[in-house]
Amino acid sequence: MPAIATTATPDRHRWKVLSVGVAANASFAAAFAGIPAAAVMMRSAYGFSDAALGLALGAMALGIACSEFPWGVLTDRWGDRKVLLTGLGATALALLFMALWGAPGGQSVPGLGLVGAGLLLVGMLGGSVNGSSGRAVMVWFSSAERGMAMSIRQTAVPLGGAVGALILPTLACEAGFAAVYGLLSACCAVSLLLTWTWLRDPQAGGAVGAAVAAAEAVPPDRGRLWAMVAAIGILCAPQFGILTFGTVFLHDVLHAGLTATTGALVGLQCGAMAMRVWSGRWTDRHGNRAQFLRAAAWISVLCFVMLGGASCLLARTLAHGPLVLAAMLVALAVSGVCVSAWHGVAYAELVTLAGAHRAGTALGMANTSVFVVCFATASAIPHINALAGWAGVWLVGAACAALALPLFARSARVRMSDLTPGAIPGAPKI
Repeated sequence: MPAIATTATPDRHRWKVLSVGVAANASFAAAFAGIPAAAVMMRSAYGFSDAALGLALGAMALGIACSEFPWGVLTDRWGDRKVLLTGLGATALALLFMALWGAPGGQSVPGLGLVGAGLLLVGMLGGSVNGSSGRAVMVWFSSAERGMAMSIRQTAVPLGGAVGALILPTLACEAGFAAVYGLLSACCAVSLLLTWTWLRDPQAGGAVGAAVAAAEAVPPDRGRLWAMVAAIGILCAPQFGILTFGTVFLHDVLHAGLTATTGALVGLQCGAMAMRVWSGRWTDRHGNRAQFLRAAAWISVLCFVMLGGASCLLARTLAHGPLVLAAMLVALAVSGVCVSAWHGVAYAELVTLAGAHRAGTALGMANTSVFVVCFATASAIPHINALAGWAGVWLVGAACAALALPLFARSARVRMSDLTPGAIPGAPKI
């Protein structure tokens, strides 16, 4: 088991490690957040119904959910480098398989079974990226900088999503889904090269190693851990609702074109990146992660109630002019930013509760929760829409954000000044 870096770690190298984490997460996020941006094209190219589309889009999330916890445990045992190299290489190969055999071409159109199985495999292999890169950030950055570092790492998700939303729908229209999967495979291969070059496990020994072992003997508060894991997963439901079916909503209800829907998603992802960096830095300075998380949940409730009310009005109004379209594009983007801004802060709080040598497992637990919710969200939205319309979809999202509130409140007693289970008394910053 790799030890925590202390005195012998070059200060500058931690930023290279953070860059590896961002690149690895962005390359995989371009797949699981970028492919849904081409949902309308996928529905047409494969001939899917809305329910089949939801299953196909949810398959990758289900694969991630099934594999996150095992990958996290393996990361704590093997180390970040081995797991990240293995996962990125295997994910690149799985996406190459989809490019060769899982994309429509000529007279051949793969069925839901093949597409779903292929995306499930991509998700199971790509699930290695989240926990391993997060643990690397945990052990290379001190507690006073961890919120900012984790938030920067978490910007990789909207960064990859923004790149995917900007490129993949047009690429799917112009060159087909074989080119989409091939490009995503190449991105994972580039991240693999960066990981091989820059990522290594920091070392510690002697008295420092003994201090680490003594500190790790203090067990974390499991109740708080489970509350945080559940809250992170539940609050992702409204976020995934926008990311997976936001383009379908804009296309089907407001008849928005490719340029408008792409612009809304790119704006959403760029706004989310900026807010994640700001929130991480701000909470590091003020020591108020738990309060920020509760505020983010409240704002998400209000945003999705607003979307639900607006959708209800749209359902009763036949005329949808350009001003209405512009207003809804802005409302959807703002709601997506608000419900995406808290991730880095939540993961920093989680790994602080768990301690460094349990960080991979804790992140695996959280990401399992997140992607179980993602799969359930993508699968449930077509049915909720059929029963209650888009207003019902967004109001259910508001209810999910409200459910997360008391779970975040349970973690409110954890302060930045608290000694984390994995911290070393008196150790210098790295």
